[in-house]
Amino acid sequence: MKRQVSYQWRLREVMAAHGIFTASDLEPRLHERGIKLSSVQVWRLVTQTPERLSLPVLAALCDIFSCTPAELIATRAQNIAPRRAATGEPAPPVVDMAPIRPKRARITPES
Repeated sequence: MKRQVSYQWRLREVMAAHGIFTASDLEPRLHERGIKLSSVQVWRLVTQTPERLSLPVLAALCDIFSCTPAELIATRAQNIAPRRAATGEPAPPVVDMAPIRPKRARITPES
């Protein structure tokens, strides 16, 4: 059975719980811990779900908010139902059809 895994980045919620509402408030706290990110990178970290995250950044965030990585990243895994097997019934017969061609229009003078 296959499993589908997903995750949710919860940095914004954790920031709000600690009274930090903007990325510019988070940037100096990261700099204090040796994380040198530009203001745009910090803004992306706050507003978007990262696909890659360095462990020093994750450790700094956990230190800033006194939380665990599990509080910043909510994970979920669920089973995917297998596709149903064929029923074994024969397929309906294929009917040969002539290609459909439009009929030529005839224009006749009105009398």
